[in-house]
Amino acid sequence: QVQLVESGGGLVQPGGSLRLSCVASGRPFRSFAMGWFRQAPGKERDFVAAIAYLARGTNYADSVNGRFTISRDDARNTVYLQMNNLKPEVTAVYYCSPMDPPTMRHPQQGFGSWGQGTPVTVSS
Repeated sequence: QVQLVESGGGLVQPGGSLRLSCVASGRPFRSFAMGWFRQAPGKERDFVAAIAYLARGTNYADSVNGRFTISRDDARNTVYLQMNNLKPEVTAVYYCSPMDPPTMRHPQQGFGSWGQGTPVTVSS
């Protein structure tokens, strides 16, 4: 079973930047497409970004508007989300997961090992 640990979130002012990290263990990380989701208070968990295995492709939610960049370092079993020019609307808890390769928008079928997530708060 894959274990996921997210980190890097925090409180940042509008226009600031954060780099989120997700470290995976328990299964070969390089074999999976990986992605990020976020969940704001009172809302469902929504797709943010995904990256294919071997970094062969990426996919982003329309809402990121070119401000987020997903990347991966398979040697470190880590996927990143660089977030720039942050707006208050991105405030949420961010989670990572293995992704469904055909869509690159949904968690891997049967995935249920969500980590604790890392909270991101954008506020003046």
